[in-house]
Amino acid sequence: MSVRTRDLLGGRAAVAGIGATEFSKDSGRSELRLAVEAVRAALDDAGLTAADVDGLVTFTMDTSPEITVAQACGMGELSFFSRVHYGGGAACATVQQAALAVAAGVADVVVCYRAFNERSGRRFGSGVRQREPSAEGTALGWTLPFGLLTPASWVAMAAQRYLHAYGLTPEAFGHVAVTARRHAAANPAAYFHGRPITLAEHAASRWIVEPLRLLDCCQETDGGQALVVTSVERARDLRHPPAVVAAAAQGAGRAQEQMTSFYRDDLTGLPEMGVVARQLWRTSGLAPADIDVGILYDHFTPFVLAQLEEFGFCPPGEAAAFVAEDRLPLNTHGGQLGEAYLHGMNGIAEAVRQLRGASVNQVPGAARTLVTAGTGVPTSGLVLVADD
Repeated sequence: MSVRTRDLLGGRAAVAGIGATEFSKDSGRSELRLAVEAVRAALDDAGLTAADVDGLVTFTMDTSPEITVAQACGMGELSFFSRVHYGGGAACATVQQAALAVAAGVADVVVCYRAFNERSGRRFGSGVRQREPSAEGTALGWTLPFGLLTPASWVAMAAQRYLHAYGLTPEAFGHVAVTARRHAAANPAAYFHGRPITLAEHAASRWIVEPLRLLDCCQETDGGQALVVTSVERARDLRHPPAVVAAAAQGAGRAQEQMTSFYRDDLTGLPEMGVVARQLWRTSGLAPADIDVGILYDHFTPFVLAQLEEFGFCPPGEAAAFVAEDRLPLNTHGGQLGEAYLHGMNGIAEAVRQLRGASVNQVPGAARTLVTAGTGVPTSGLVLVADD
């Protein structure tokens, strides 16, 4: 896809099935088993079987290879298998790649999945520990020696600049956390079900890396999530109304690094998400005012504000007030702050539920949803809409 022209993918594929394991802090089983459980649940939701699948897509970070998942699920031959890089930035791109394969006739039914024991096993929040030498890792050599060792510390740099540039206090971030936890409190699948928070509780939570407090940081979760992608025509014959992929995009900005893009002229925005935003609006033909529900990647609260501004929902520096006024239903599943941290895949599932009318925090008449993937890294996004 060119970053300057409308692409031809919109309207040619749909998410037809969603499935997940429970979200926990100690799954007690392997990541492969979590992946298989999620894939089987998604296929059952769609009314399909393993024999129908001929494509699989996951993250480069996933420890369960496509052929291993296929074997464990009882699938047959595969004509398409792929992985997407850059951690949480891959979430929406898995659906994009599946949709591209379906639209091109390379595969008929593609399952996207992500599964990990991110709490009981590897904990991404602990930061860089051991790393094989690579060109990609070289950028970290300019930050690690100065104590910037974790994702929270990397985001804190940009967050501090954002507050300074717009004359705000850390309370600006609290509105995002309160909104997420309010929705999670009504969601039985959420880890923080029944546990909303107030702005005062956000402000009283301990510092992690100033200006980020504990409640500005997402969870660490064990679990799996899977999504079934097929053609719109086939999806119409399955169990649920299709969630049509109206647009899908990836984006990397100039001077892009993985969460340490500190040498740009301006640290208050997310240029890579701006690339995604322009492509999504151009291809879908929609604008911010047309979106009924926003599912924005929320591993850290400041970057939710920056995303709202990059997508044009509000001017720069005004996103905190935008969230406080509930001007857009936001992360109605509770997000990664409240439901679970599944690298954004659970957010895509929530967008599908909203279009089906099946969310626990249902937005009446929801027909157009925006979903984003990881921020601070090369990223991706989707516009999913109800079938006409």
